[in-house]
Amino acid sequence: MLKKIPSILSPDLLKTLMEMGHGDELVLADGNFFVGGHAERVVRADGLGIPPLLDAILQFFPLDPYVENPVILMQVTPGDPVETPIWDEYRRIVEKHEPRHGGIENVERFAFYERARRAHTTVTTGEKALYANIILKKGVVVEE
Repeated sequence: MLKKIPSILSPDLLKTLMEMGHGDELVLADGNFFVGGHAERVVRADGLGIPPLLDAILQFFPLDPYVENPVILMQVTPGDPVETPIWDEYRRIVEKHEPRHGGIENVERFAFYERARRAHTTVTTGEKALYANIILKKGVVVEE
């Protein structure tokens, strides 16, 4: 074990985050997201919800300041009456770690799947909320 690293971050996930470069994208997939055929690299985080994982990741993972929307959510399918309160939780977590992050984009479901297919890594979780999938675009670390 190491000090000050949240235990929710597995060694595989930490290694992946370190290997990612500027502009690479990380998908945090809810429990309903089918990963087969969507990602070359998959890190399993079974049983974990996305909000605590997102909070832990953003302690170390810079968001890309050179794009308008470094955070991407899957739009609710038109006509689906699902509520998405988890999105408000995501916004709070992102603002906590990256107050000048730019914006959050909502992408149509099939466009989201296509983008996820091209992502560096998909992290599968046990998140039960619907439409809880999120993509993060990695930025650069700037020493202050």
